[in-house]
Amino acid sequence: MNVLLLSGGKSNEREVSLRSGNSVKEALIAAGHQCKIADPAEPDFDIRNLVNGIKVVFPVLHGAGGEDGVLQRELEDLGIPFVGSGSEASALCFDKWRYKQFLSKNSLPASKGRLISRNDMGIPEFQKPFVLKPFDGGSSLDTLIIRTIDDQSVSQAAELLQKYPQMLLEPLTEGSEITVGIFDNEALPIIEIIPPENGDFDYENKYNGATQELCPPVNVSIELQKQAQNIALKIHELTGCRHMSRTDIMIDSNNILHVLETNTIPGLTDQSLLPKMVREAGYSMPQFVDRLLILATTK
Repeated sequence: MNVLLLSGGKSNEREVSLRSGNSVKEALIAAGHQCKIADPAEPDFDIRNLVNGIKVVFPVLHGAGGEDGVLQRELEDLGIPFVGSGSEASALCFDKWRYKQFLSKNSLPASKGRLISRNDMGIPEFQKPFVLKPFDGGSSLDTLIIRTIDDQSVSQAAELLQKYPQMLLEPLTEGSEITVGIFDNEALPIIEIIPPENGDFDYENKYNGATQELCPPVNVSIELQKQAQNIALKIHELTGCRHMSRTDIMIDSNNILHVLETNTIPGLTDQSLLPKMVREAGYSMPQFVDRLLILATTK
């Protein structure tokens, strides 16, 4: 197929997107497809001209402008098939606050939290261990994880809230972190994420090799793994996701699951979590991208 691969973009996740795009490009070529690459950050980028002669678009864009439904809406309006979720599902999952409310409404185990602004520094939630993060971003960028409440932690939170008009504040859940991939409406093998000692699964530790990513998990029972897979698949279906997604979940000390978020365009670098799950399920990267193209053009 003639494929238009989109990577890069203008969001703060640009570098990860470029790496994802490079991995997908190599897999597409290995699978025998013709691949044209474009970067929405280029000044002459015009999706309407780029899709001429193209069979399908493969967006590998993370963050605002690529994962939030805006690009997907353009492609829908143009009638061009594309890999990944449509505009409505993309917009819903990108907005972590709206997504959290959607899960709760559908009796799914969303992590607790609230949307706050810089005027809310005095609320009681800041007196307990917390996580402060953008409600519309990914790759753990600008995510603050605080276990000890002191003047420094309050100052860090206040500084971050000067950067964003609103952020998502969640109570810190200690326990096992897992992620569940969905591919072609089937749950993939689960990965357990173990950050380095005295560290967190933050942006730096995601890509420097310091974090253990165990597949299959060693600290999560088979029963809990199946429960997590069922929840992730249900979320995938209810939110209207298609082709692929990846749902991140915390399991607390009482074996209660707390869903954090669903990624509609997960990282696809050679170090990313979804490709590792795909390989564990028995698919090569060329087989994976080839199947995604078939799904995009036939369903």
